[in-house]
Amino acid sequence: MASHKESIIREPLITGEGITYAKITNDVLTPVENAPNKAWWIGFIVSAIGACLWVFAVSWTFWYGIGSWGLNKTVGWAWDITGFVWWVGIGHAGTLISAILLLFRQNWRNSINRSAEAMTIFAVICAATYVVSHMGRPWLAYWPLPLPNQFGLWVNFNSPLVWDVFAISTYFSVSLVFWYIGLLPDIASIRDRATGLRRRIYSICSFGWTGSVKTWQRFETVSLILAGISTPLVLSVHTIVSMDFATSLEPGWHTTIFPPYFVAGAIFSGFAMVQTLLLVTRKVLGLENYITMFHIESMNKIILVTGSIVGVAYLTEFFIAYYSGGEYEQYTFLNRFTGPFWWAGCMMYGCNILMTQVMWFKKIRTNIAMAWVLSIIVNIGMWFERFVIIVTSLHRDFIPSSWSMFYPTWVDVSVFIGSIGLFFTLFLLFLRVLPSIAMAEVKLLLKSSSEQAKKKQIEEGHLDPEQVQYYKDSLIPYDTVDLEKYENA
Repeated sequence: MASHKESIIREPLITGEGITYAKITNDVLTPVENAPNKAWWIGFIVSAIGACLWVFAVSWTFWYGIGSWGLNKTVGWAWDITGFVWWVGIGHAGTLISAILLLFRQNWRNSINRSAEAMTIFAVICAATYVVSHMGRPWLAYWPLPLPNQFGLWVNFNSPLVWDVFAISTYFSVSLVFWYIGLLPDIASIRDRATGLRRRIYSICSFGWTGSVKTWQRFETVSLILAGISTPLVLSVHTIVSMDFATSLEPGWHTTIFPPYFVAGAIFSGFAMVQTLLLVTRKVLGLENYITMFHIESMNKIILVTGSIVGVAYLTEFFIAYYSGGEYEQYTFLNRFTGPFWWAGCMMYGCNILMTQVMWFKKIRTNIAMAWVLSIIVNIGMWFERFVIIVTSLHRDFIPSSWSMFYPTWVDVSVFIGSIGLFFTLFLLFLRVLPSIAMAEVKLLLKSSSEQAKKKQIEEGHLDPEQVQYYKDSLIPYDTVDLEKYENA
């Protein structure tokens, strides 16, 4: 977390003139301390309607049972597990940005880690609701936990449902602690500026943060320890989710490539959702100086890399099916293009492979509108990937007489759309009560990685002219940099 000098050729992580520690605090806390603007209210009302739809659809499911979904004897998993895996995947980017990039000392994480961590918490909550709903008897949701009971029974550790409960509860607990520990310095800043009841609430939530040297030392130590604990979770959680499928004998599922394939796909979809949220957040909350083009392009590069890994996994699946000579495995993959769900397969491959490859071009990676559209396309494609893996592998199994189609009911669709509304409702409420950017960590970059610090170095005239020109050229895609100020520099 310590600041350090870096080369002038690196793009700035903070843009704008006259940026001070006080200005960073004011800019970040303005959405928290002031009344919400019109854009926030529009988003909140729309998402709240979706959350109400989720409450209604889940209540309907609890009352009438999962028979109200479109499941049948052949397709016993479908829309519900698709949504579950999709939400768990989205939750991966938060831990990756917070933990792994912290361990690798990547300072560009400082402006985006807070929102990404919050996204993780809310995405895991949405995923957990699918587990409870799919139990059929939600009032017995505590049974998968290894708790003492009057029957003297242990949970069935052979059940994928139990694996999911352990994976999600562990991931959620560690992510929540990591997120909240990082919030303490900023909550203390809000506490010191607040009055009345708000001051008392934030005072309790800050856990007596004083900002002393000893406090900061412990904060950094705990952050690194939690980052070390969280890093294996990025790999383990979605590996466990993939084993829900890989440990079966179902063609299309029974493959050892699923763990790394699912992990790459989770990071792929998670970063896409972070991009979707942050591009809107930076505009609505006026945080363009802190979420810069460097952050946007860096996330696009990770989306491109993980998308390419997912594409290689797709090709590997087809090659293994062909090379193995297994007729059932071969038919499963042929069915994805020629069967009744061919359209889902086309959406999967088109969105995840073809569309993301345009990010090889810098003009696309640095185009905000294109980046936002592509991030949405990626998440659409990743949802269809899970749907294709689950439904097309089940609806035509070993026995043709048991083949069946899956048709989602209004309850299936409502639960999924409602979960999206629930997610955005929680995220928008988070923007209103807590800072969306880690102020304490961004302030560390002010004297080394900000535009004004780099501009000062240029004006001093001690730098290589080629480096200076390279730096100026890198600023062209920035929407928050006035290039006219560099004409005489």
